[in-house]
Amino acid sequence: MNLIIDVGNTRTKLAVFNNNKIENKTAVETKYVLNSIQQILETHTNVSLAIVSSVGLLEDAVLIYLKAHLKVLILNHETPVPFTNLYGTPKTLGIDRIALVCASVQQFPNNNVLIIDAGTCITYDFINKDNEYLGGAISPGIRMRYQALHNQTANLPLLDTKMPEQLIGNSTIEAMNSGVVYGVLNEMDGIINEYQTIYLDLTIILTGGDANFLSKQLKSSIFANSNFLLEGLNYILQYNTVE
Repeated sequence: MNLIIDVGNTRTKLAVFNNNKIENKTAVETKYVLNSIQQILETHTNVSLAIVSSVGLLEDAVLIYLKAHLKVLILNHETPVPFTNLYGTPKTLGIDRIALVCASVQQFPNNNVLIIDAGTCITYDFINKDNEYLGGAISPGIRMRYQALHNQTANLPLLDTKMPEQLIGNSTIEAMNSGVVYGVLNEMDGIINEYQTIYLDLTIILTGGDANFLSKQLKSSIFANSNFLLEGLNYILQYNTVE
């Protein structure tokens, strides 16, 4: 069994996989992650391997504990992956994006795949049917857009994410909701349409924290999978031999 650890700036996702099936999943504040790992290993005594993907800071004590109990793979840009990376600046490619592409290789082999990760930022990653990763795009996520409207103006409030009641907002709050949410939806549909003019046989994956909120509103046919990143990390661990 595998322990998957996805470290963010403030929160960390942890999952236990039995082959390709998630047995347990949780998310905690990163400062409490050591305690959560200890509890997981007490409950799941068959866990023997772990992978750590970190875009935030992970305390040394956590890695020391992991390496004392498990064989550990620390994901970085030199980790072998099952695709050809044609990104112009591979060392700047986020390891979360690497994991998403690996998930697409495992689940949709020899397909043209566009992966949309709707989180803090919205990332678009494309891998072709020849197993070549070409790159994609990065734009502000839903929360970032609400925060920008509030922080960069004198009078606009900070709102929670809400689906607009109608396209034409008849109040400042409804106008902000319309601008943010329909702006994101039309961006996504527009980018998908651009890809589909080039790649007729395109598979589209939507993942990330806002995936469920957005998936029912998009015009395009997509696969929504909130666990896609964790599944990609598990596949990277399977793909590599941990010494």
